[in-house]
Amino acid sequence: MEVPKIKEYKEIYLAGGCFWGVEKYLNEIPGIIDTEAGYANGDTENPTYKDVCFNDTGHAETVRVKYDSKLVSLNHILNLYFEIINPTSLNRQGFDIGKQYRTGIYFTHSEDEKIIKSAISRLQQNYKKPILIEVLPLDNYYPAEEEHQKYLEKNPGGYCHIGKDSFERARKAIVDPMDYTRPNDDVIRNTLTDLQYRVTMEEATEPPFDNEYWNEFSPGIYVDIVSGEPLFSSKDKFHSSCGWPSFAKTIDPSVINTRKDLSYGMMREEVRSRVGDIHLGHIFNDGPQELGGLRYCINSASIRFIPKDKMEEEGYGKYISLVE
Repeated sequence: MEVPKIKEYKEIYLAGGCFWGVEKYLNEIPGIIDTEAGYANGDTENPTYKDVCFNDTGHAETVRVKYDSKLVSLNHILNLYFEIINPTSLNRQGFDIGKQYRTGIYFTHSEDEKIIKSAISRLQQNYKKPILIEVLPLDNYYPAEEEHQKYLEKNPGGYCHIGKDSFERARKAIVDPMDYTRPNDDVIRNTLTDLQYRVTMEEATEPPFDNEYWNEFSPGIYVDIVSGEPLFSSKDKFHSSCGWPSFAKTIDPSVINTRKDLSYGMMREEVRSRVGDIHLGHIFNDGPQELGGLRYCINSASIRFIPKDKMEEEGYGKYISLVE
């Protein structure tokens, strides 16, 4: 009889203010297997919550994160962690003040240090002030008392410094931007057709009812034509009278960015891809109410359709469940 293989999971320890909200947020991320609230890198053994808060033990309220590296990368986890902290604040997050509320990334595998420091370096590019996240090997860690484990599940109305919309974004954060890149401008110009270039780079609009995917409803996904990042699923595509591909939602809320578009004397909301940063189309509030009420009106010239039976061979196998 063959003994089943036990999956090997990796761990990272993240401090980001009150661990009640941080634990719940991280636990929502697809690919994270388990989370636990605790106290890390302090000066005493087996501290209590009271000790950490009032007796200057030097511990940081920390969340132990166990994750499946085949499903989610450390980079992706760190990028999502950065979204819920103020990385330039010292010993404070939200209304919580004290050394126990400092931000920190504590690792147990030496190879993770380079990944963490690279992520910090990228983050620094977005701030003028220095990043104050503590990056250290894990020296010690003690689980918090049972009452603090999954605290917000036990106390839905309990205190949390993280906005509710952040939990929803974490739950849907299935696309890792580090898996995709934007080619340089010369490659883009030489790869795209004239129409694709004008639409994606110059924000032109292709003709309605005369484009590749307006009437395509086969199972599959639609990706950014420049970077390959997954954007939409056929499952969320619907018939509309506009003449362009129409979707009720994105695969992951973070794969697109929006901005105001006041061109042609109209007030619209432009949709752009995250990694490729190309013009996709616009978003409107006239979609089917039963699907959420939104209509992502997208140019066929900005996207590439990958049929379900080709997704595995093209590297999109983990998204097949989204089109079934």
